[in-house]
Amino acid sequence: MTGFDIAAILVAIAAASGYVNRRFLRLPATSGTLVVALISSFVVVAADSILPTVRLRETVAAFLSGIDFTETLMRGMLCFLLFAGALHLDVEALLDNKWTIAALATVGVLLSTAIVGLLAWWVFQMVGTDVAFDICLVFGALISPTDPIAVMGLIKEMRGPSDIESLIAGESLFNDGIAVVVFFTIASLAGLTRGDATDLSLDAASLLLFFVREVGGGVALGLVLGYITYRALKSVDDHPLELLLTLALAMFVYSLSFRLHVSGPIAVVIAGLLIGNRGRRLAMSARTRERVDAFWSMVDEILNAVLFLLLGLQVFTVAATPAVLGRGLLAIPIALLARTVSVAIPLRVICLRRRMMRGMIPIVTWSGLRGGLSVAMMLSLPPFPARDLLLAATYAVVVFSIVAQGLTVRRLLVHYRMAI
Repeated sequence: MTGFDIAAILVAIAAASGYVNRRFLRLPATSGTLVVALISSFVVVAADSILPTVRLRETVAAFLSGIDFTETLMRGMLCFLLFAGALHLDVEALLDNKWTIAALATVGVLLSTAIVGLLAWWVFQMVGTDVAFDICLVFGALISPTDPIAVMGLIKEMRGPSDIESLIAGESLFNDGIAVVVFFTIASLAGLTRGDATDLSLDAASLLLFFVREVGGGVALGLVLGYITYRALKSVDDHPLELLLTLALAMFVYSLSFRLHVSGPIAVVIAGLLIGNRGRRLAMSARTRERVDAFWSMVDEILNAVLFLLLGLQVFTVAATPAVLGRGLLAIPIALLARTVSVAIPLRVICLRRRMMRGMIPIVTWSGLRGGLSVAMMLSLPPFPARDLLLAATYAVVVFSIVAQGLTVRRLLVHYRMAI
């Protein structure tokens, strides 16, 4: 089966799932697509149990095995989704919350990683599953950062205060820099890096250099190429060409970041913010803005539908026994507790000099969705003894956050009188 065949099948299934959701379930697009995909997965599993000779589950699993989820997301879809999300963010609103966003994206991720690792190790020991502490820390590192794609989809449905929305969006867009450092460092320490993985020395100087290169280099690359594209947009008035320039920017920035060994997500977010604010305001005509917005909205909707369809179908990759799945569910309260503490401490410290908005901690906590990035990082790890358990735990947290949290966060806003 060719790549085009796989893409055609996925888009067709995503379209059918979207139709079923809009026609019958009427859930938000992100959660609805995932729910329909999950239901379809369980129907296939049930049908395979009833009619084993049909081997339907085996057929679906074989199809999914032809899709490298980590490669598809991390080296393909992510650049378009992040660029589309960054285009519509207000830089001034992000700057108003810069210290809070920075605290959540750094201190918050580190706190959550430590808390998840410690609690997961303790809980797994309590239920009779021996998982090494450093392996639990790897799980903490990959499950702690919020997922920008899932969060941006959530914000479309929230319709809450702009301050809260910019804070949640900013955290999700910028917390991957520290998350990459933490994840690769702990994975290296635990011996879970592949042969082609980044080779990290575990001394403080090397880690600091790695962080500066990843984050600082990503910011610099996004600014430089974003500014060049901005000047090009300003010098012409041809909306097909200008649309092509924005598409080329997103793809080239992301591709070049891997060659330069800097953070691709941060680079493409910075470029998107520059074009979405200064570029849209000063370098585009009204007609160009309309076409560019329509194009990137379409890209965002299509890729989001395909991504969350894939997440729902990934149930076939969780090759675990019921006992392992049950233990994996224990990760849900662990992740929620870690998220609460890692949000509350930075926000309390930041808000010592100013009044905190009522309900800010529970809203920011509950809005911290996990998504495809966590699954992609988990699947990027080589085989190890506790892999099935941690994959089940990752999948449980991701599904719970997108479905349960994603569908109820607006009720939380209403409860705190931030929405009607």
